[in-house]
Amino acid sequence: LQALILTSLLILGDSSVGKSSLLHRFTEGTFDESRQERFRSICKSYMRNSVGCILMFDVSQRQTFDRVGSWHQEVLDYVKPNPMFFVLVGHKCDLAVGRQVRKSEGDALAKKLNMLAYLEVSTKENINVREVFETLTRGIYNLFQQGKIPTRDDWQGMCGYFCNVNVQDFRFYPLAVQNSSLCCLIL
Repeated sequence: LQALILTSLLILGDSSVGKSSLLHRFTEGTFDESRQERFRSICKSYMRNSVGCILMFDVSQRQTFDRVGSWHQEVLDYVKPNPMFFVLVGHKCDLAVGRQVRKSEGDALAKKLNMLAYLEVSTKENINVREVFETLTRGIYNLFQQGKIPTRDDWQGMCGYFCNVNVQDFRFYPLAVQNSSLCCLIL
């Protein structure tokens, strides 16, 4: 009998940086530029019961990168005393021209803010989309295994269930369940 660990994740960033496109590409396997910002109002209610956060910016819009620090601090302030682990994502890395943020800047910011990683993605070209979710969830799992993430009855950021799962057969699958804290949420 092995434990199945469920985590709640957030995807945050300024409007139109590609949050919906990232989740759609990951869960549906197709590119979607719908740019819907319909979840902003439920943001805070999900923050406290999440353990992982993808902070996104658009590499072609400098101001979205400049606001990452304030997003990061807002999340940390709101989830206290619960832990939160971050991956920084620079979107639209496929653009040949118009880039305003260098990869080295993303790497430096992720390191400064003590994030698990910095990755550049393109939902249009399907570059590093799966790696973002795998990096975050595997990082969280490793920290959980090291005892750095507590589990409590009053917090659903990490939920463990016992089931018949062979750890060697572990694969990462997206769980997209509407109206559930067990899914990836676009804000």
